[in-house]
Amino acid sequence: MGQLSTYGKIAEGIHNPKASRAVGTAIGNNPVAFLIPCHRVKLASGNFGSYMRGNTRKTGIIGWENAFVANG
Repeated sequence: MGQLSTYGKIAEGIHNPKASRAVGTAIGNNPVAFLIPCHRVKLASGNFGSYMRGNTRKTGIIGWENAFVANG
């Protein structure tokens, strides 16, 4: 299990702080969303933004992960 992050923090993590839009594009093109956890990325404002598979699914996955981690 991982943690939520922002596009900007991921861009900073790859040492390219101006690449947040490119990070968003790469994440949006992810064909295996649950295996490569693009659902864990949110906007800097804290909003989820749009999610290819729907924000209801994104919220559900994050909720499931939080419950799984909380319950061991």
